[in-house]
Amino acid sequence: MVNKMKHSNQSRESVIILKNVSKQYVIHHEKPTLVEKFYKGADEKFWALNKISLTIKKGERVGIIGPNGSGKTTLLKVISGITSPSSGSVTTRGKVVSLIDLEAGFHPDLTGYQNIFLNGMIIGMSKSDILKKLQNIISYAELDQFIDTPLFTYSQGMKLRLGFAITIHSEPDIIILDENLSVGDQYFQGKAVDTINTLVRKNRVTLVYVSHSLLTLRHLCTKIFWLQKGLIFRSGNTSLLTAYLQKYTD
Repeated sequence: MVNKMKHSNQSRESVIILKNVSKQYVIHHEKPTLVEKFYKGADEKFWALNKISLTIKKGERVGIIGPNGSGKTTLLKVISGITSPSSGSVTTRGKVVSLIDLEAGFHPDLTGYQNIFLNGMIIGMSKSDILKKLQNIISYAELDQFIDTPLFTYSQGMKLRLGFAITIHSEPDIIILDENLSVGDQYFQGKAVDTINTLVRKNRVTLVYVSHSLLTLRHLCTKIFWLQKGLIFRSGNTSLLTAYLQKYTD
């Protein structure tokens, strides 16, 4: 169950609340063709998330870390509303904008200019709002020279810059990022981190960010949830937990 709730006047209200959230996927195992007549492939149930409960307050910068397959991206998709939990409840307050898949919300045959309107309207911007912010979006993405060329000609880094520029200009209350910053060059990564920190400080924007980079997490996040096999293995202050993780992974 996913709930959307209106803002309250509390400066430190809880804006993301998960209660006993689980997500199950079914993996189909098929046998070789000659055997299929005699044996039907078995279905395996896989729990990507298993009774996750967490609360994130307005203005917090939260990092999610864990090995591949630990449930990080599934957790982001559940919070974003891209997928529904198999059980449990998800409550979010405010406008949630996610940048999980660089291809999502874009059309490869449309130009960068056209994709700004397409993606912007998908994430809730009006056409008039996009027109007002259009040049700022293009300038922030530093794509003036390429904005009239088809998206399929863009590198992953260029798609990141365009998607991130649209995201931050959509005036979100909650930003969801999935390791996409690692696609950009060091200059843009630094620019993105500075922008997020400014948004958090001025507008109390909440950030949920998945990354394998302890250095980026230290710069960007104040709190970390460490996932293992769909469970919250540990959580806590970024500096303390990343120091522990550094020893754990060395």
